[in-house]
Amino acid sequence: MVSSVRITEMTQLSYRFDQTIFAPYWPGTIAAPPTNVPQNGELHCDIGIVGAGFTGLWAALKARERYPFARIVVLEGRKLAQAASGRTGGFAAPSISHGVMNAVTRWPDEADKLIRLGRENLDQMEEDIATYRIDAEFERTGKLNIARTPWEVEGLSAMADGYKKYGIECTLLGHEELGERLTTPLYAAGLFEPNYAYVNPAKLISGLAKCCLERDIQIFENTRVSTLKQSADRVRLSTEFGQVLAGKVILATNADLPLLRRLRSRIVPIFDYTIMTEPLSHEHLAAIGWQGRYGVADSGNQFHYARRTADNRLLWGGYDAVYYSGSKRDDALLNRNGSYARLEQNLLSTFPQLASVKFSHAWGGIIDTSARLTHFVGTAMGGRVAYAAGFTGQGVTATRFAALSMLDLLDGVQTERTTLRMTRSWPVPFPPEPLRNLAIRWAQADLAKEDRSGKRSFLLRAMDRIGIGFGS
Repeated sequence: MVSSVRITEMTQLSYRFDQTIFAPYWPGTIAAPPTNVPQNGELHCDIGIVGAGFTGLWAALKARERYPFARIVVLEGRKLAQAASGRTGGFAAPSISHGVMNAVTRWPDEADKLIRLGRENLDQMEEDIATYRIDAEFERTGKLNIARTPWEVEGLSAMADGYKKYGIECTLLGHEELGERLTTPLYAAGLFEPNYAYVNPAKLISGLAKCCLERDIQIFENTRVSTLKQSADRVRLSTEFGQVLAGKVILATNADLPLLRRLRSRIVPIFDYTIMTEPLSHEHLAAIGWQGRYGVADSGNQFHYARRTADNRLLWGGYDAVYYSGSKRDDALLNRNGSYARLEQNLLSTFPQLASVKFSHAWGGIIDTSARLTHFVGTAMGGRVAYAAGFTGQGVTATRFAALSMLDLLDGVQTERTTLRMTRSWPVPFPPEPLRNLAIRWAQADLAKEDRSGKRSFLLRAMDRIGIGFGS
């Protein structure tokens, strides 16, 4: 059965998509997701949280740990797991800084701290999942980074040196060693890092929501907040059918249009697309040499990421990072035939052994991209409102860290989290349209040229010098 969601391009898809469901795979793995009614009338609470993705639900659960008797309310504009958090690939990185090298390049003075906090955050996330008995299909099985060109191989070698400098376990793989973990004609070398994890995003969201409900945290679905205004000693959140008056507010909308105007130039919505195969047989897995449960990512600017699901489907995403002029976020853009066809072509070039495999699911999601590739946090309205945004595709774990940072800020306490330069400074703003669209397309074109030639353009070097990056 094919979803009725409109496809935005007329590109002809191959027969492998004949029975494809054009919607995320993950929600179908939940037997009975929690269902919550919309908010109606006037409601008063101590903490109001806008958004029930990873950020909002972690914030709610961690707020309950701090404030056992507070009234906590979560307002979600859609159904649970329908927005960005439910459309991710589920890669749970041991990083809050979009990787080790991004931390070293942008914040060398606090790189040690960023790297340590990132590793601790993943450890603590695993502990929380176990403590709350959340069946998130959490598995810490490592990540295989692969390189195709000579300059990408050099990049992996530099990455290995950086990892070793900061005590991060890794193994550099030549062509023969790579062949023991993956059989592909395209890639020449690899770098395996064992400390990397994966989750089923919908199961994590469902589990977090269930824990919240069990602890008397109210969750309202299909309750989109249209405005927030300070009203005496409260913050007024207006919805379609009512309003919520909260003592403190956490904004966890991430890729959606920010309610605070000051944030709208600091992130852009980038659409990322994914295809997923039908369950692979043992013969298929043996043919591509993928025997472990590790994930895979290649080393280009236009990169792919791949992983196995619990039932051995192969998720294959990335490469296209699409910005729609005007920062459009329309639901109709969540499917894109051209990207699905390109992903299919690149997958079969990487693994020609899978030529007979069909695709069960295909979908898109929105990434809240910042110009430095990492999230940032802050406060507004006299410290009554906290926000986090800019996760740039690394939110599965970093959202938990950001949730704790926002709670620290609302409490007015100094912690390691709140004193980081990374989180307390703002990313460079994106220019207004039409310059925004022009600049993004120019940067993307130069990144693609670098992938082909190994040479970094003047524009990209200039962006490096002033701390601007672009990616997903």
